[in-house]
Amino acid sequence: MIGKLQGIVDYIGEGYIILMTGGVGYKVFTPEYFTQKSTVSLWIETVVREDSIRLFGFSSIAAQNLFNQLTAVSGVGPKLALAIMGAIKTDTLMSAIATGDAKTITAAPGVGKKVAEKIIVELKSKIGGASFNMAGDAAASGTLPDLLAALESLGYRRLDIVDMAQKLVSENPDADVSKLVPMALKQISGNK
Repeated sequence: MIGKLQGIVDYIGEGYIILMTGGVGYKVFTPEYFTQKSTVSLWIETVVREDSIRLFGFSSIAAQNLFNQLTAVSGVGPKLALAIMGAIKTDTLMSAIATGDAKTITAAPGVGKKVAEKIIVELKSKIGGASFNMAGDAAASGTLPDLLAALESLGYRRLDIVDMAQKLVSENPDADVSKLVPMALKQISGNK
């Protein structure tokens, strides 16, 4: 099996790249964005089916592991897993699963509420660790979901604000939503 490939991006297709390595062009499906002629190093997951062999590439082992966990959920195949990972950053997706945030997961194309809830139920116990303890505590207290709901009611897209909201909640664990909303708005306006 191929574990890792390093080479030059020769061609960029829809959802895949042709990676030139040692004179051989590998078609690698990836949720990540690369520029043509750039040198990349990808962790490879080989998926063998009755009628095909496909290579899926990820820039980190964490992303590869998340892909494997997503495809282990019944009803989530490699194509849907790539669509989810292409729409939602790895850390954001792992945090959404750990905190039970189905709404963030449904923001990915092709993912409905039932599939998002199934992903959460099947993977919540597998996703976790120190990096998500703060987000888990915030979700348990209701601060993060309340902050996200408040910002969404002001017209901001969930995928655009979830990372910033998680960071604000973790940096200000004693602040309530009434204090966090102005802080979030200030940060959003500073980013424009």
